[in-house]
Amino acid sequence: MNHSSASTPSQSVSLKLTLAALGVVYGDIGTSPLYALRECFTAPHGVAPTPDNILGVLSLMFWTLVFVVSLKYVILIMRADNNGEGGILALTALTLRYWKGDARKVWWLVVLGIFGAALFYGDGIITPAISVLSAVEGLEIVSDVFKPYIIPSTIVILIALFSMQRKGTASVGALFGPIMLLWFSSLAVLGFLEIIQQPSVLKAIIPFYAIEFLITNKFHAFLVLGSVVLVMTGSEALYTDMGHFGKRPIQIAWFYLVGPAIVINYFGQGALLISRPEAVANPFYLLAPEWALVPLVMLATAAAIIASQAVISGAFSLTRQAIQLGFCPRMEIDHTSEEEVGQIYVPWVNWTLLTAIIGLVLGFQSSSNLAAAYGVAATGMMIISTFFAFVAMKHMWNWGRLGKWGTWMSIVGFLSIDIIFFSATAIKIPQGGWFPIVVGFSIFTLMSTWKRGRELIAERMKPDLLEIDDFLMMIDPKNSSPSNSLFRVPGTAVFMTSHQIGVPPALLHNLKHNKVVHERIVLLTLVVEDVPYIRDHDRVRVQDLGSNFFRVVAQYGFKEDPNVPKILEHCHPYGLDFNEMETTFFLGRETLIPSKDKAKKRFSMASWREKLFISMLRNSRSATDFFRIPSNRVIEIGTQLNL
Repeated sequence: MNHSSASTPSQSVSLKLTLAALGVVYGDIGTSPLYALRECFTAPHGVAPTPDNILGVLSLMFWTLVFVVSLKYVILIMRADNNGEGGILALTALTLRYWKGDARKVWWLVVLGIFGAALFYGDGIITPAISVLSAVEGLEIVSDVFKPYIIPSTIVILIALFSMQRKGTASVGALFGPIMLLWFSSLAVLGFLEIIQQPSVLKAIIPFYAIEFLITNKFHAFLVLGSVVLVMTGSEALYTDMGHFGKRPIQIAWFYLVGPAIVINYFGQGALLISRPEAVANPFYLLAPEWALVPLVMLATAAAIIASQAVISGAFSLTRQAIQLGFCPRMEIDHTSEEEVGQIYVPWVNWTLLTAIIGLVLGFQSSSNLAAAYGVAATGMMIISTFFAFVAMKHMWNWGRLGKWGTWMSIVGFLSIDIIFFSATAIKIPQGGWFPIVVGFSIFTLMSTWKRGRELIAERMKPDLLEIDDFLMMIDPKNSSPSNSLFRVPGTAVFMTSHQIGVPPALLHNLKHNKVVHERIVLLTLVVEDVPYIRDHDRVRVQDLGSNFFRVVAQYGFKEDPNVPKILEHCHPYGLDFNEMETTFFLGRETLIPSKDKAKKRFSMASWREKLFISMLRNSRSATDFFRIPSNRVIEIGTQLNL
């Protein structure tokens, strides 16, 4: 009795997290039954809905869910966490921590990680469009009268969804879990009622039917894999959102509810098609009795909105990680909750996503057309995630010689599956698969240009850095004549610098023009580590440089927002106290000029990339706002640089 009582709180917490995970993690993969099986038979490369083909497609779907979702993601890749955090950028940082190689190899790993993140945005644009549109299309089954209103209704729902983002998800988040619980329960019930009418459909669990389908249909079967892949889109969310809920709740939700409910529904749709092949036009909605159609459309729309919300939140989170890791310019980031640090709103990303999604809906007009664009980005991202995850796990688990062979066998096995699915979806590029690829390459160009541009700025400024010892000797009154002596004015000057060595240019410029040095000088450097969070007692390192000069290095995780005033508070145990009214912050602002020196060009960027980087720099959020520095205490000092 005592043991049972003691375990109850833990079980209660686990159940709450599991319910919450339903509402965030499984929205995307949970709405795939709306269109996945249908596309295997109605897409341009679909097969005829004969009993043998139906069993073969269902068998492929079942074993795809087993191998890719259950085994690879839920069991294996979720073990490759970065201090509890998942996602492509967190995984990139984790892999780089263990990777042993020269700088060139490291750079290519960074490039690969950036490209994976870019593909996430391409996939994320399609998810809200196809999920909401496929849900609203159920109105066609109710009555043809609703057909002209499907596109306008979809756009109205999407505009309402994106408009609510600035208020945060806390107010509606409590509803997400119960709604998705009802959704998955409905999937299971609808599928089960049809399976008992046609129990022979359960034979599809035997892998023989998948193998026979591939052998019989040959290349046509390979093309069908481009639609089968739709059953696993959203798998990346299981890993990406691991930091919000932990591994266990996500695993419990999949194995005890989500996975079984999805499989039962797919088999129910297959049973319906065996009995009524003409139902192939929309087997999901035709599972429901006529009286339940309208409530099912409403429930499906709610599930689609929740699936879209998960992708939008993921895009916000990924953008913040990209900013912190130096892959993206500073942007305005609003915190929508005082309790949950992960609840953020990024206005530019929000409205850019909405514009692109509305363009998709208007351009493709139906979920079937959108399905042709879906899957290319997802499978590309899966290949990158698989490679990174197993490289990281090889070092994390220290498997030794046997583990080395096991790692490579696992990599080859899972990568082979990923590459096959990617190849099958690549066939759909002319029909719409080009869209996420174009989006991915566009974002990759922006992110890689920003990363390289910041590196070039650091390289150009490094030769001009003066050693701190030389600077201290230069301002020492003992080494100055009375006519050249410097005044130490009262107060504290904090100079923000990206270098942990030398004297920042802003300090030298201030000295050159104003001929004064503050009584106390603090050189502050913010460093983003490859972990999600830094403990408070590890936040700052303070070094006394002499002559009342101090160097402060503050560490942040890639999921944290820098806050300079709070950093200064952490300096109190080191004997550094700051009075805001007596503290002035000096920031450097670079004015960039495209390089015309041909010798430099060989080690720089193409002219169009230089101009792109300069434009990004001009439009990035000001350092004052981003670092939360009191604006009335800031002095910016400009520096002109040739790229």
